[in-house]
Amino acid sequence: MRLEGKTALVTGGSRGIGRAIAKSYVREGASVVICGRDEEALLSACREISQYGRIEYIRADISDKRDLKTLAHQIGKNWASLNILVNNASILGVRTPILDYPDDVWEEVIDVNLNAQFFITKTVLPLILKSQNGSIINISSSVGRRGVANWGAYAASKFGLEGLTQVLADELKSSNVRVNSVNPGGTRTAMRASAYPQEDPMTLPSPDDITPVFLYLASDESVGVTGKEFNARDWIGKA
Repeated sequence: MRLEGKTALVTGGSRGIGRAIAKSYVREGASVVICGRDEEALLSACREISQYGRIEYIRADISDKRDLKTLAHQIGKNWASLNILVNNASILGVRTPILDYPDDVWEEVIDVNLNAQFFITKTVLPLILKSQNGSIINISSSVGRRGVANWGAYAASKFGLEGLTQVLADELKSSNVRVNSVNPGGTRTAMRASAYPQEDPMTLPSPDDITPVFLYLASDESVGVTGKEFNARDWIGKA
């Protein structure tokens, strides 16, 4: 198993891409913690995935610093180190021109999609640095690499996350921790359906289809690979 003996935290792991990543990690031997705000969805994910191995959940709002402290404390209590962090949790906001973008929605999207990624990474980084080979995987977007009209705060937050990835990778280049970003591309998720309601979801890959790149980046196969941008669709079908 490619992740035997490793521990992973997947934010937003109760549904969609996060849930698929968590399942793929457990099936490859990792012990996984998922977190999110919806306890019922977290329970559902754990019930499904537990048939393959060890998974547990912690209900936490990653934009709440108090929840993050509790999260880090519980992970530190159960494990001596953390090998993998997948910063997956994010929200869409609204698709509208900047001139019409609601101030409160802008602030919420930036808080969840960028500020919270910084806070959770900073909070658990000491645990990741204790691992033999650590991997931080930030989930970006195509609109976080090239701006597109009407994507507003979502695009801005993902641009910021790409910047955070580069800064952290450079800061940790002499350590045992690598930091990379992944653009999932169009995927069959509820968020995608909300952004493109007229699109036929069956024309898109499922979350399970795009997990190979996340397995690669979590495994020791990617040791030494850091500060890179990956596209999940390029890895579909690869072992």
